[in-house]
Order: sequence, then structure tokens, then C-alpha cells
Amino acid sequence: MNGYFLLVLHTHLPYVNHPNHDLYLEERWYVEAVLESYVPLLMMFDRLQEKKVPFKVTISLSPPLLEMFRNTTLTEKLKKYAEKLVELCEKEIARANTQQERDLAGFYRERFLACLNYLDSLNGNLANGFKKHAEFGNVQLITCNATHGFLPLMRHQPFAVDTQIKVGVETFKRHFGFEPKGIWLAECGYHSGLDETLKKYGVEFFFVDSHAFWYADERPYFDVYRPVMTPSGVFAFARDPESSEQVWSATLGYPGDGRYREFYRDLGFDRDYDYIKPYIDKSGVRVNVGIKYHKVTSRETPLEKKELYNRDEALSAAKEHALDFLNKKISQINSLTDVFNQPPVIVAPFDTELFGHWWFEGPEFLENFFVEASRYRQIKFATPSEVLEKFDSFQIVTPADSSWGNGGYFDTWLNGKNDWIQLHLVEIRDRMKRLAETYFEEKDPLKTRVLNQMLRELLLAESSDWPFIMTTGTNVEYAVNRIKTHVKRFLDLETQLVKDNIDGEFLARLEQEDDVFPWIEFRYYAAFQTRKEG
Repeated sequence: MNGYFLLVLHTHLPYVNHPNHDLYLEERWYVEAVLESYVPLLMMFDRLQEKKVPFKVTISLSPPLLEMFRNTTLTEKLKKYAEKLVELCEKEIARANTQQERDLAGFYRERFLACLNYLDSLNGNLANGFKKHAEFGNVQLITCNATHGFLPLMRHQPFAVDTQIKVGVETFKRHFGFEPKGIWLAECGYHSGLDETLKKYGVEFFFVDSHAFWYADERPYFDVYRPVMTPSGVFAFARDPESSEQVWSATLGYPGDGRYREFYRDLGFDRDYDYIKPYIDKSGVRVNVGIKYHKVTSRETPLEKKELYNRDEALSAAKEHALDFLNKKISQINSLTDVFNQPPVIVAPFDTELFGHWWFEGPEFLENFFVEASRYRQIKFATPSEVLEKFDSFQIVTPADSSWGNGGYFDTWLNGKNDWIQLHLVEIRDRMKRLAETYFEEKDPLKTRVLNQMLRELLLAESSDWPFIMTTGTNVEYAVNRIKTHVKRFLDLETQLVKDNIDGEFLARLEQEDDVFPWIEFRYYAAFQTRKEG
């Protein structure tokens, strides 16, 4: 063995729950991710396990996603959605003009049926599937901060950072029954001093982008190829820039190969409106249905001229690219070993949804990568905890403030398109803190429920997804509405609380709609102050 390879998959979606509607437009983010990424990846892990192929993957599951996994209403919507797609596939088989189209429709039908069966085997909760592989020792599960809030923008209100970390750790424990050793900080956002908060909640390691090491207070001896220890005694792993570019570069990455499935051409837009209407959004808006018959073909080919997808051809490409990636990793490890005279640690983090959703054949690529690697001795797959046990000493370094967003710092979450959010967030955080201290000894169950719900509304407003969406310009109206809705609900509840005029029906409705973290405790905000003063 010459070096270690850590594959890290960050799994997150914002909490979207509309229990009083049919499948809501933004709830499709969730059902698409489950059917296209999460279930195919878990099924791939099962195959590797059955074949006794060695593999190790570190998976962060964000608290909002874990809360959606346990949401039975959302699970029922997911099943109905998949059943409708099976129905659509059967219509497609009957209407196909060629054997190739008929085969593709049949392929999708079998795929959706397999997903439905797999969900049933997990009692509808995907956390059970991830936990199973953690117990096998092939997966290390880690947490993320509460609602994926971008922590560097909260640094001037440390009680907000503290609560995001505390709730993230607590959510993980409640879903899995054990403590998380590591955390994926939302958007890889790090600021100096954050390691102290992580240490307080028992977090042993986190991840940063490469430049957090390159611009640290002291340049690490092993560049980004060995974890460092922060002054608080928490370990930081840095992203390997080569792995990211090789897999996901818009120009050089594998998913752009002409044999892979084309993401942007979908049956939801290809079929006549009356035919496809029962399968798109209830509002009548055309949306992707996840059935795509065409391949990338070439970057220059217009969507309407894309060629039909060939599954066997695409799987050959996935195998070819897996072997190419493996050879590049072995070559990289050998070169780094020559330079350092020590085994390097290569960290390759990706968004989980890259594999399956954006890159349809991504799970097969990973499966082939692990299978091919099992024939070589130069590369050893490991989890962060296993790596930390392998070395006797670590350099003490303070990583630089950074993120993995565009430009490497905080611009994506604070710019002219979304900076208005911060005024509201700063204000309601201060209000939440004052109220938590004022009502710390409160015994009235109704007032306690109001304060707990106010904290939920605050946390939901803090999600990094809303300013990100405003920056990228997709679904902006929904993101703006989510911020305004949570802030207004917070303020309405505050008014009712201080006037001692609580509307129980209104409160119950919010508890049903924004039902994330049902165990949450508003005193978290006050408890932070108590500890600081103590």
C-alpha cells in the first residue's frame, strides 16, 4: 500500500414539506434524489457487499434530509410518484415505435419497481439503509450543521453557530443512536475559531477546501495530502483538487462523454401535453419526470437532435472511466509518495446527487472503481477515523477562512442578490436570544411550544440553499418566499407570545408544516449565554 483514498459524499436537500398539498413542485427535488441517487447508491453498496469487494465511503447526511427520511407523508408521496412513473412506462412500452424505445421504457419500468421494493425493504426510511452499511464498517456516517446554515456569516452571533452545531449533532444521534465523529460543514464553510465549537460537541474532524490549507497560518508540510490538527485539537481534511477536476469538471470531467445519458432532455417536455399531463406538476407546469431516452451525443448537438441512449454503451463508458480514474489515482499516489516519502491521503468529496441524478451512470462508475481497485495494492480505501489512527503525529495548523463555493470564499451566500436576507436573520437571532433568556424558566406548555416553534422557523430561514438559489437564479421566487414566510411566522409567534394572546390553531398548523426537529428546545440560545458567563 502506497497511499489512502477517502471518498466523501455530502448528502443534503433543504427541508421541503407541504403536507396539505399533493406532491409540491419543490418536493420533487426530494423524490428525484431518492429514486436517482440515494436508492441506486445503496443498492450499489449492497452489490459490493455481496461480492465481498472492499470499499469505504464517508457519507454526511444533513439533518433536514434525515428529517425528510422519517416524514411518513413525504414517503407516501414518494411511493405514489414512483407508481405513477411505472404506469407511464407501461404506456410508453405500448406506444413505442422502435424496439430501442421499447427496451428503454422497459428498463425504466424495472428500475422504478426495484426502487419501490427497496424502499419497502427499509420500511420507507433510507436512514436504515445507510446505517446498515455503517454497521458493516464500509461506510462512516457523519453529520452536518442543523439546517445547512452558512456558518461564516453567523460568526458575529456565536450563539447561532453554537445552535447549528448542537442541533446537527443531536439530530444525528436521534436518528442513528450513536455519536457522529465527524461533520461536513455546510458548503465547506469554515472560519477561524469554529473548531472550538466543534470540539465542544465532541466532533473529531471536519473538511475544508484546498485553499484553507494553502493559506493557513502555516503551510502544511504535506500540502493537502495529510490531515492537520487545529489548535483546539480537532482534525481537518482538505479536498484534493485533482480528483474534483477529473470527475466533475464542466469541460474535462467524465459525465460529458457522449455515451452517457443526457440530463436536460426529458419525457416531461417531449410528449404531447394531454398525454403527459397526469405525470407533470398539478399546476400544469411541465417538469422533468426522470425518463430520458437520449444520450449526450456531443456538446455541440442540439437537444432535439440528440441520439437515443444505449444502456450497454453507457455502462462500458462507466467502466472505462473508472479504470482511467483508478490509474490516475495510483499515479498520483506514487508521485506523492516519492515527494513526501510518506503515504499520502487523498480526499475526494462530492455532492451525493452528482452520482445518479446529474450523472446517471455515476453509481456504476463508483462500483467499477472499487471493483477494479481491488486488484491493486497501491491504493487503500479508508474512512477519516481509520486514517487518524494510522499516523502518530500531526502538524498543528489554523486553516484559512474559506468555502467550496464559487471563488472559494463567501460571495455565493452574500452578494447584491441576497444580502437583504442577513438583515432579517441577524434581527430575529437577537430576538430569539433575548426571548430564550427572558422565558428560560417558563413552565406554561403553550408558551414553550411557541418558543420552540420560533426556533424552528429561525433555523429553517438560515438554510444556505435560499441565498444560493438567489445567486444562481433558479427557483428564486420559491427561495424568497421561504425566507419571508419563516421570518413572518417567527414575528407573528413573537407578537402572540409577548401579548399573551396565543392562537393555538395557528401554532398547531405551523407545527405540522414546519415540523423539523420535533424535540427541539428553545433554551439552547439562552444556555449558550449561561455557559459563556459561567
